[in-house]
Amino acid sequence: MMVADPRKLAEAVLLPGFAGTTAPDWVRRRLAEGLGGVILFGRNVVDDEQVAALTAELRSARDGVVVGIDEEGGDVTRLDVGKGSFMPGPLALAAAGDPGLTSSVAAVLGERLAACGVTVNLAPCADLAIAAEDPGNGVRAFGSDPVAASAHVTAFVDGMQKYGVAACVKHFPGHGAATEDSHFSLPVLPRTAAELREVELVPFGAAIQGGVRTVMSGHLVVPEWGEEPATFNRTALVDVLRGELGFTGTVITDALEMGAVSGAYGRHDGLGEASVRALLAGADALCLGGAAFDAETLDRVAEAIVAAVANGRLSLERLADAAERTAALGTSPSPAQLRPVDYTLGLSAARKALRITGTPKLAGPPLVVDVQTDPGIAAGPMPWGLGTHLTELVPGSRTLSVSPGDAASVLAEASSAASVVVVTREAHRHPAVREFLGQLSTVDYIRVETGYPGPETGDVQRVDTFSGSYVSLRAAAEYLAGA
Repeated sequence: MMVADPRKLAEAVLLPGFAGTTAPDWVRRRLAEGLGGVILFGRNVVDDEQVAALTAELRSARDGVVVGIDEEGGDVTRLDVGKGSFMPGPLALAAAGDPGLTSSVAAVLGERLAACGVTVNLAPCADLAIAAEDPGNGVRAFGSDPVAASAHVTAFVDGMQKYGVAACVKHFPGHGAATEDSHFSLPVLPRTAAELREVELVPFGAAIQGGVRTVMSGHLVVPEWGEEPATFNRTALVDVLRGELGFTGTVITDALEMGAVSGAYGRHDGLGEASVRALLAGADALCLGGAAFDAETLDRVAEAIVAAVANGRLSLERLADAAERTAALGTSPSPAQLRPVDYTLGLSAARKALRITGTPKLAGPPLVVDVQTDPGIAAGPMPWGLGTHLTELVPGSRTLSVSPGDAASVLAEASSAASVVVVTREAHRHPAVREFLGQLSTVDYIRVETGYPGPETGDVQRVDTFSGSYVSLRAAAEYLAGA
C-alpha cells in the first residue's frame, strides 16, 4: 500500500497530457514528486526514436511512471500520425476474419510500443458497431456481432500484452448504440440493462476473462443505472464491472475534459469535481488529456481531491486503492528494440480485409477524387486519400482533393478521364457527400469507401477497405492497379 499522504495519493491517480515533444519542466518536477504518469498524443510524437527518448526522459524523474497512449491502429493512431497507420483498423481486422491475424498484428504493435517505452495502450475498442450513425465508433469497432467481435478483442488484448504493455478495453459499457459523440455531449444509450448484458457487455466480459489489465469507463448514461454517466456511476463500475464481470484490474476514465462531463462541471475548475466523482464511483486512474493542461490546473484537481478526503466525502482508503491500481500500470514493458516499421503484416491484413462489389477495374490512368470530410475527433487530422497511392502505381493518374461541394469541377475533369475513382469516408453519415455522389450519376465511377460501410447505396463498382490506414489505402490502390 502506498504511503497515506492525501496530496501524494491525489497526484498519484492523475494522468495528464501536455504539449510538445519533450517533457515540460512542470511535468518532470511533478513526476519526481509522485504524479502518476502521462498520456501521449500525436502532438507529442515525431517518430519512434523521439518517443523513446521522451519516455526515457520521463522515467529519469522517477521509476514506475505510467506512460499511456491511444494507439488503436487504423484511423486512430498517434505513432503514425504523420503518415498513417501500419496496421488496418479494428473493423478491417474483423473483415479479414482471422483472430489469429489480429493477435499477430497487435503483438507487432505491442512490441513497438514497448520499444518506445509505453506502459499502457488505451486500446482496443470493445464497443460494437450498432448504430450506423454513431459518430464516435464506426471503424474503431470490431463489428456488430458480439461473439465475433469478442474473438478479435481478446486476440488483440493477448497480442498487445505479450510485450508487457497493458491493453485497455473501452468505452465501458459500450458506445455502439450512441448517436452522439461524448467528446461534445453526453449520450444516453437507448438500451436496457438486460440488452447490454446480452450484447454490449459480451466483448468486455470476454476481455476480462482473457486477462485484460485495464478498462476505460465511457461517458455514457444507461437510464436503468441512474442519471450519472458510467464514469461517475457506482452501479456501472462497482456493481456491474467489478461485481458481475469480475474485473480486478485498473479502471481508467475517458478524458475528463470531454464535453460529455465537462459541460456539466466546467472545463477547468470543474475538472476537480469530475475527478472526485470518478473516484467515488470506483475509477482509479484519471485521464486529463487536454493540450492546455498545466501545473496550475493539476494543483486545482489535486486540491479538490484532497478537500474531498478532508471533509469525509472521499475515503482515504478509496483514494489509496486507486493510487495503488494506477501505479500497477507503471511496470516497465518487456525489453524490445527500436527498428524501422515493417508494413508487411499490416498490408497483408489490409488486403485480406478488402470487400469487392461488382468488378471494379481501371480502363486506363484514372482521375482519383478524394472527397474530404472532417475526421472524427478521436482520430484527428492525418494523411488520407487514395490519390498519392494510385499516382505512384498507375503512371498518368490525376488526383483531385475536393470538398462535397465541388461536384461541378469533378464533372468537368471526369469527361476526359479513362476511369474515375471516388474515395469517401463514411459517406452515409454526410448528407453533402451523398448529394455529391448523386450529382455524379452520369459518371461511371468506382467508389472506394474507407469508413464504416453504412446502408447500401447501390454502388455498382465498389471497394470497401473498412479503414483509412496507410496500409488499407495502399491495399485498395494495389487492387485497382492490378498489382
